[in-house]
Amino acid sequence: MQNERIIAFVMAGGQGSRLQPLTTGRSKPSVPFGARYRIVDFVLSNLVNSQIQTIYLLVQYKSQSLIEHVRKAWTISPLLQSQFVTVVPPQMMTGEHWFQGTADAVNQNINLIEEHRPDLVAVFGADHIYRMDIRQMVAFHRERKADVTIAALPVPLREASSFGVIAADAEGRVRAFEEKPAHPTPLPADPTQAFASMGNYIFDANVLLKALKETQEAGETDFGQHVLPRLLRTHRLYAYDFATNRVPGILPYETQVYWRDLGTIDAYFEAHQDVLGYEPVFDMFNPDWPVYSSGYQGPVARVLGGEIRNSLLGAATMIHEGAKISNSIIRRETVIEEDVVLEDCVVMDYVRIGRGARLRRVIVDRHNIIEAGDRIGFDTARDRQRFHVSEGGVTVIPMGSVSYFARDNRGSGRGGYAE
Repeated sequence: MQNERIIAFVMAGGQGSRLQPLTTGRSKPSVPFGARYRIVDFVLSNLVNSQIQTIYLLVQYKSQSLIEHVRKAWTISPLLQSQFVTVVPPQMMTGEHWFQGTADAVNQNINLIEEHRPDLVAVFGADHIYRMDIRQMVAFHRERKADVTIAALPVPLREASSFGVIAADAEGRVRAFEEKPAHPTPLPADPTQAFASMGNYIFDANVLLKALKETQEAGETDFGQHVLPRLLRTHRLYAYDFATNRVPGILPYETQVYWRDLGTIDAYFEAHQDVLGYEPVFDMFNPDWPVYSSGYQGPVARVLGGEIRNSLLGAATMIHEGAKISNSIIRRETVIEEDVVLEDCVVMDYVRIGRGARLRRVIVDRHNIIEAGDRIGFDTARDRQRFHVSEGGVTVIPMGSVSYFARDNRGSGRGGYAE
């Protein structure tokens, strides 16, 4: 891979309708995750760690939050022209319309491929939490002399009907695509599993350029629905088994190949539980394969008292005396007042939770004040009248409009490090 020129297009325009209300004011890739990250940071970190550092981030829906995050967090090297993460909104090069699909998004920026003249083009989604050494996928692509390689996740056969399934032979050569099939084709070596497409692709650049031009002429817009099925008739397409990918620094207690689609509130909530514990399923601390994000300049968290168990605290958080926090993630510049009890919660940035409040299985989005003594997560019928409650019973408090937060016991002060 050392002598190959690779550029990446990251599909970051996801509307994320099933993540409402977290996506009311932002796109899905911009939704915060963990104590300091956003969802988009995971694919960008995988690319950069894999030495793919010419990256175009294609945005569309409610993109301002994502644009600001990338501007502040993802300046790689101003001195090296081939190392950058650049946000690209719809350029309308092929007509006066927004991106109509994944292939149309790349097609509207076909000039960037022609300008860089790469050997390979990576087209990856921005909606998932995972670690992946993409160099191993590239090596597989070269070994098979593939024209297109598709990352594939083995899933239990009983669950495969919810995915786009790839039918492949023992060598990984794709034989058919099946869209949410009633009877998925099992893996040749394991009849209990099937390959689910992860929506991540490696293309030979010349193959992609020709395919995009044919797609435009045919009025087609999507890789999964249009481009790949047509290429299957004339080119060599292979499925790369993500389960074989090995990233350095993964510890024995972790799920060795972790991948989560945060498509719903419940999936988002459960993924947060995966990063908690002494031996988390997905350990965010991995110096050999870091997840990069913003270089926040605020102070560390401050704990004045209370009881904290199995929780993560973001920078500049303040925990007051008598608070009890368990199995929860508290993001930056949040104040937890006296006698607050939080159980299994995700509390985002710039939130104040008033004295004596009780929250259980609650996601609190940014810029909110929870009133003193409030109880949320204990009465589902009452919660549904006030907030959004997921199918799994997680209460979500939408993003608020509070532009300040109380920093100390006296209730004065402003957040000076907000981003």
